[in-house]
Amino acid sequence: MQNDTTHRCINNRMKKLYLILINSLLITILSLINFGCGVQETNVERGNREQILYIGNGSEPEGLDPHIVTGVTEHNIISALFEGLVSEDPIDLHPVPGVAEYWEVFEKGKRYVFHIREDAFWSNGDAVTAHDFVYSYKRILSPALAAEYAYMLYVMKNARAFNAGEFTDFSNVGAKALDDKRLEIVLETQIPYFLELQNHYSWWPVHKSTIEKFGEMTERGTSWTKPENIVSNGPFNLKNWRINQSISVKKNLNYWDAENVTLNGINFLPIDSRDSEERAFRVGYIHITQSIPLHRIDYYRNERPDLSRFDTYLGTYCYLFNIKLPPLNDIRVRKALSLSLNREEITQYITRAGQQPAYHFTPPDTRGYNTKARIEYDIEKAKVLLAEAGYPGGQGFPVLELLYNTSESHRTLAEAIQQMWKKTLNIEIKLLNQEWKVFLNSMHSKNYQIGRFGWIGDYNDPNTFLDMWVTDGGNNRTGWSNSEYDKLISLASKTLVKEERFNHFQDAEAILLEELPVMPIYFYVRSLLIQPSVRGWYPNILDHHPYKSVSHESM
Repeated sequence: MQNDTTHRCINNRMKKLYLILINSLLITILSLINFGCGVQETNVERGNREQILYIGNGSEPEGLDPHIVTGVTEHNIISALFEGLVSEDPIDLHPVPGVAEYWEVFEKGKRYVFHIREDAFWSNGDAVTAHDFVYSYKRILSPALAAEYAYMLYVMKNARAFNAGEFTDFSNVGAKALDDKRLEIVLETQIPYFLELQNHYSWWPVHKSTIEKFGEMTERGTSWTKPENIVSNGPFNLKNWRINQSISVKKNLNYWDAENVTLNGINFLPIDSRDSEERAFRVGYIHITQSIPLHRIDYYRNERPDLSRFDTYLGTYCYLFNIKLPPLNDIRVRKALSLSLNREEITQYITRAGQQPAYHFTPPDTRGYNTKARIEYDIEKAKVLLAEAGYPGGQGFPVLELLYNTSESHRTLAEAIQQMWKKTLNIEIKLLNQEWKVFLNSMHSKNYQIGRFGWIGDYNDPNTFLDMWVTDGGNNRTGWSNSEYDKLISLASKTLVKEERFNHFQDAEAILLEELPVMPIYFYVRSLLIQPSVRGWYPNILDHHPYKSVSHESM
């Protein structure tokens, strides 16, 4: 079994390397054509003329099923294909009508009735109904689907119990189609961010007959998301999907607001290499990059501020510890690793885009919440703890494996941390990189020791950073469990008074930082390159950009 897995991983890495080399070669050829001949139209020029957007999207997506995927890479594409009850303003992300034309609020915020638009249609012409949403909620909450984001719906009455298999009659859950165009949602309690939750893809509808044409409701990995099969309700339709090359979407003429969608299409290009992506940008291959190479940040910041952006981003870059495996099951070891990490040096000399050192997990000023507890930087204390754990001076400490997904920036940081731990604690760390899909599988199955992890807020509230660490939480991939922590998060979910709610979060985060199943490293900054022709791509803390508001201006 192990040899077969190793063989597949090697093949995957070789294929990925081959594709990166091909991408780089194509970009170089494009550069020679564009600048040598001077007549060949670039993607950017053609896109500006035809209102087509070309985006660097990092890795090849895990999939396009909104009830199964969990990553930003996937969100970027899915948000073009599907739409929820509520959309968001492109500038400040405040909730605006989406599939629901309007909504009514009853019982002091515990019951909502959403009124579905008469002109809301699926891409095949079927009407979007309240029943579609009830079906979709049942699907993601069904235990058999094992959706990691099922907990996003726990605010709905009895959703948690249904997902836990405590009963099977979904009519007991707080979602009901009053008729074809009226959807009632009853909550466990009033929450301040409920409408913002509707902009997360876990709440978005899927087309029942399409799902069941290609498998059972809770069957994973069927072919319903293939271009020739998928039925969606967003501003764009899936046009084609060429693995490791591009995903293209085209304007959905059945979308209720199609007349206000300026773009005719979007091409999402999976360019893993930041250097290749930056070259692609320079030769007019893409309009927007996913990032900026570390060694090019100073140049763009100082010389080309017109092409670069460094935006505040509600997210935390960190490493996870698999606490089921020794020696990481020893809290002293986890603390020693964290205490010996020089976060100031990392953000000043390695990331260099304005990131802030993370001495807690929830980013500062998340809906007014600021963590009081802190982790420290104390090498001597780290050495004492490591000795107490049985490894004085690093003697006898086993070689640990640090897993990250393929990226120059992840590798650079991993190498720096590897050197820090060697220098301060005298321990050996082996680095292992995997392509995105393989990496996700390793993390999901807890087949790792130390793993790279980045968490971007799903909405602007501390709950999105803290409720994920509850026992058996869908995105808690550490094996960590603490009953007091679970109790505090539960109390916060039932508390209406902001100060009391934040106090529960403070106590919970103090526990998290004391036991350290996760090691915060820095708070994100979204760095990207963007062509001057792009309009409507506004900076915001979640890096959400409703594509219906994006367009090109002829240059």
